[in-house]
Amino acid sequence: MNCISLKGFTGSVETDDGRVDVMLAFNPSHLECVNPVVQGMSRAKAELARAADTDHGDDVLPVEIHGDAAMSGQGAVMETLSLSYTRGHGTGGTVHMGINNQIGFTTSDPRDTRSSFFTTDVAKMIEASVLAVNGDDPEAVALAVRLAVDYRTTFRRSVVIDLVCFRKYGHQEQDTPAITQPLMYRAIANHPGVRILYARKLIQQRVITHDEAERYVSERRELLERAIVATGKVSDRTPLHRPHRDITRRTWRGRPHSLRKRSPGNRACVSR
Repeated sequence: MNCISLKGFTGSVETDDGRVDVMLAFNPSHLECVNPVVQGMSRAKAELARAADTDHGDDVLPVEIHGDAAMSGQGAVMETLSLSYTRGHGTGGTVHMGINNQIGFTTSDPRDTRSSFFTTDVAKMIEASVLAVNGDDPEAVALAVRLAVDYRTTFRRSVVIDLVCFRKYGHQEQDTPAITQPLMYRAIANHPGVRILYARKLIQQRVITHDEAERYVSERRELLERAIVATGKVSDRTPLHRPHRDITRRTWRGRPHSLRKRSPGNRACVSR
């Protein structure tokens, strides 16, 4: 979990297939200890939905986002995988996203990092399917995610996406990966970036023009700038999103005697 979530997050997204409720688990560290927490949240939500006779117990989807070094190097991953299909802890499969930026523990050679070649080899213990995809190809990544979700939904088994990519910068301004990985980061410095590569592809295919590509970038930057300004106008006491603790209290209030029907919708529990 390279991304850190100190307070968690909840939100709802409207899609063509209905509402999707998203819960980002509390994770004040990049450690993998949040994995069993997400599994427990998913199992509990599914059981609550079934107990309330809502027909949405099977719609709860746990998603775990791993760093490549953490996935192969931290025991919590193996321990959680081992419980994947047990009667008391199973959640009907998990979608695992391995962010394979190839620089975990400042080592890029697998021979210095782990005893297997692939960072996702730990998933072989539960015979999970692994989809390797190039992070430079956004369309391939989107197709891999769709395939992973369809596979998990159909077979109720875990699936892993091995996203082969790179980290352009370090953890923060003082962390320069070029110090420990000079050859790799010499090549990365010459890499134009995914956005530019994809824009070139669309322009070559005559899907968009160069001016349209630049306009999309400008519009997105303006949107982010407006968000920064809006955030600065919000007081410290004004929540920017629905607090995680409120939805937790609502979910568990009165359990098990006063379970109420929940509104229809899919649910996803995400660890980052």
